[in-house]
Amino acid sequence: MARLRHAWHVALTLLGVSVVVFVLMRVVPGDPVAMMIPPGAGPEDIARLRAFYGLDRSIPAQYGVWLLHAVQGELGTSIAFKRDVLELIGQHLPATLELGFTALVLAVLAGGSAGVVSAAMHGRWISSLTDGAAAVVQAVPDFLWGLVFILLFGVVWIWLPISGRLDPLLDFHPVTGFVFFESLLRGRLDVTASVFSHSVAPALALALPVAAMIARVLKASMQEALAADYVLLARLKGLSATRVLLVEALPNAVTPTLQLTGVQFAFLLGGTVLIERLFSYPGIGSLSISAVVARDLPLIQGVVLTFAVLFIAINLVVEALTVALNPRLRSRQR
Repeated sequence: MARLRHAWHVALTLLGVSVVVFVLMRVVPGDPVAMMIPPGAGPEDIARLRAFYGLDRSIPAQYGVWLLHAVQGELGTSIAFKRDVLELIGQHLPATLELGFTALVLAVLAGGSAGVVSAAMHGRWISSLTDGAAAVVQAVPDFLWGLVFILLFGVVWIWLPISGRLDPLLDFHPVTGFVFFESLLRGRLDVTASVFSHSVAPALALALPVAAMIARVLKASMQEALAADYVLLARLKGLSATRVLLVEALPNAVTPTLQLTGVQFAFLLGGTVLIERLFSYPGIGSLSISAVVARDLPLIQGVVLTFAVLFIAINLVVEALTVALNPRLRSRQR
């Protein structure tokens, strides 16, 4: 029953997103056909082009045709790239997922470590310094961090590449779009190192605000857990401070942090739109900007729908992990 309810909610969410995006893209000022026609094109040429893309029909009729094809796995042809929308998304999405995963790992490592240290050192200068640094980092948006890292790593200290995804001199033909994982499995460590070095700066820009939020939430959850009776009992049993912190308090403080991390990961993927453009990273975020600039309606709809599917999938995974970590929620679902 719960799975059926989830499936129903997913279908309604995707339907709602598709309706909103479809209508908005057709009522905002601007005509995609006007950006495609060559100089000297006559009214007949314009009308023929509008009919080819179905733009000569009413909005409800256009949406009905699009929805009929979408449920069959066809999102149309890109106006700007003259290629299948699903093919374009499939080509660029793996790069964004690898970048987002790298940013998430960095955010969890940095934010989790800072939160645990700040909770353990509560009342000392290290805790105050950590809290202050987290507040400053969180106040700066990810695209500004991107500009800072471009200046630092590309101008002041030339430590990391700040453009692209892979060194163009490397000869590597991936079967899938997941170049990092595929090169690692195939033993091409030079390609793996190149992909990682190209992703460090944009991943850091995405990770820092998320890491700051994870640190603050984890610290609050840890403090609440450290004040609980079972922690006091563990201390009375003579357990070491490190064991009490990491074995008794931390597992019980993870659940709210996990839920926040899932939500922030969804927003982190949305933040790749600007970051990928700044670093010339060939992901779906950069593709979406190109689609908006060109008023490429089929591609915009496909990209937004892809982001919606990603957000829903992340929320479902986080919900499953939360239930798995909390026995009380498992018993309720039964």
